Amino acid sequence: MKEPFLLHTTTIVEKCTLKLVDEYKHMLTQATEPLSTFLAFIIYGHMIDNVVLIVTGTLHERDVQELSEKCHHLGMFDSIATLVVAQNMRELYRLVLVDGSFFFLPETPLAPYFSECITSEDLDDMNIEIMRNTLYKAYLEDFYRFCQADLLVFEADRRAVIITINSIGTELTREGRRKLYSNFGLLYPYGPEELAICEDTDQVINYIPSYVLS
Repeated sequence: MKEPFLLHTTTIVEKCTLKLVDEYKHMLTQATEPLSTFLAFIIYGHMIDNVVLIVTGTLHERDVQELSEKCHHLGMFDSIATLVVAQNMRELYRLVLVDGSFFFLPETPLAPYFSECITSEDLDDMNIEIMRNTLYKAYLEDFYRFCQADLLVFEADRRAVIITINSIGTELTREGRRKLYSNFGLLYPYGPEELAICEDTDQVINYIPSYVLS
């Protein structure tokens, strides 16, 4: 008697994701403006996440193949494995944007996004997190200028709260925290000033409802 074939949920997710990426790439190649730009913008967020995942994992000596498997397929590009040799922001910029070739996009806005955070500082946990939030700030503001959607407003506010909570008790200064907030959203323009001075999660929790509902 044959053993029953076990179809694991992880396999289903993997195959469905690959199918989604194939269909998405096909749709993007067939799309015209402004849809093509909108579809491309959705990909850039995944690209940023993949870069940060690889760099962070490498910092903690994780296996490159394991890290690559955890990357989102929609944000993959050919030279992502080369990021493991980057020691600072300048090297990362060169590897991603000069030597790198994104998998099906003739151009990418990641170059100007990275230019916002190019320094000679080493890639440690704090600088990588600052890089992630700086990239997302530039990316969301660019996306918002193209398409002022409510979802982008929500994402800007959500990231402002996350940045605040994650930076409490760290070496990140109030001014450094303020620079990472997006320049739009329901909390903007006064909300970021208040969040920048929050010293614990209770202050954040108490502040948000009163501000949004006012």
